[in-house]
Amino acid sequence: MNHAYQGTPDYVADAHLMQTVNAAVALGRPLLVKGEPGTGKTKLASSIAQGLGLELLVWNIKSTSKAQDGLYVYDTVQRLYDSQFGDHNVHDISQYIKLGQLGKALSTLEPVVLLIDDIDKADIEFPNDLLWELDQMDFHIPETGETVRARQRPVVIITSNAEKELPDAFLRRCVFHYIEFPDADLMRRIVHVHHPDLEEQLLAAAFEAFYRLRDVPGIQKKPSTSELIDWLQALVIGGVDPGDLGDSLPFIGVLMKKDRDIETALFALRNPHAQGALGRLRRP
Repeated sequence: MNHAYQGTPDYVADAHLMQTVNAAVALGRPLLVKGEPGTGKTKLASSIAQGLGLELLVWNIKSTSKAQDGLYVYDTVQRLYDSQFGDHNVHDISQYIKLGQLGKALSTLEPVVLLIDDIDKADIEFPNDLLWELDQMDFHIPETGETVRARQRPVVIITSNAEKELPDAFLRRCVFHYIEFPDADLMRRIVHVHHPDLEEQLLAAAFEAFYRLRDVPGIQKKPSTSELIDWLQALVIGGVDPGDLGDSLPFIGVLMKKDRDIETALFALRNPHAQGALGRLRRP
């Protein structure tokens, strides 16, 4: 890597984000990215890989994920099957060692970008279990006696929806960036990437409705950037007149995904001065 990340044509990154990405790369530290769902955290990793000309490896974290799984798994079931029915040399244990995405990132000859996506989904011990490998850039495989040492330090991107607190020891080893929800100016640049030929009148009316919805009190899941982009496409496909967005919300199910949120939003739209009633509406 002999150049800095400067964003990519399909991802609008502000100056602060680009500086933070380049600082994390230069320091060899994982970049921890937080922000609302739908603000482009996952897509950032793809943009970084594209911008730096590197391969992207993705480790999607689940509630059952363990740090060990990211390094390697020993396929004992396949070895047992081969010993009973196959013609493989089952004494060669190395053929039953399957590297995980972190293991691949540490063993590759060329640097890569590794996305550890949605770290919040794992249990609280998961981040701490990653510390040694992320610090030392190596791991041991007891079954074969092999130690894998990184020849090139991967660019590690970790995303979080801020649903749980991460351990301080883990946070100390990361470079942190919070992706703020885009203001109207930045949002226009983002939308232009996806809808370069959008009619200005429709865009203005949609923006007004979108940001008004995000300000409605009591909304549990505010509409996100990705949902706005999908909604705009639905409005175009549906041939919606911009004037119709003043007193109705066509295709509201593209923007909002909770029935109570839709109920609250429609009530607010029809009763813009009845803020007190919104609180009563939200009570079970």
